[in-house]
Amino acid sequence: MRFSTKKLTAAGMLVALGVSLSTFSIPVGASRCFPIQHFINVLAGIFLGPVYGTAMAFCTSLIRNLMGTGSILAFPGSMIGACLCGIAYQKTHKLLWTYIGEVLGTGILGGMLCCPVAIWILGKEAALFTYVPAFFISTLGGTCIAAILLSIMGRSRVLEALKGLWGAGNS
Repeated sequence: MRFSTKKLTAAGMLVALGVSLSTFSIPVGASRCFPIQHFINVLAGIFLGPVYGTAMAFCTSLIRNLMGTGSILAFPGSMIGACLCGIAYQKTHKLLWTYIGEVLGTGILGGMLCCPVAIWILGKEAALFTYVPAFFISTLGGTCIAAILLSIMGRSRVLEALKGLWGAGNS
């Protein structure tokens, strides 16, 4: 696999953004939604593709865990979401499928994969769908933010310029 300096640089910037804004939250009923990683997953899926997007999500989760601001449960959710976003965009070039990839990848599959992580690594009892509601709310919030921003970027032609600059979806 050839490495792209542009994509590596963009992934590094998204990691820095994800780490620095990871404490931003929105109250949703009795819980809090932390939408930034999901928003960044959608951007990475579009601009970087599945390989760099997944690597970006891994690095963000790793740094947040090393800093003590993240949970080990962030790994399965963010990485699967970023990967599915990249695959969905690469195959369809449709934003709607990219959004669906994030919601299904992080909200459903990532939430379900947190169960074995919680049991085997954290030693906690957990049912298969224990983490799905919280992950789903968070990913829905981040995906909506991404959809709004990308809609604005699309109307102003910034989206096409960035895709051309970074060679979007070609990883």
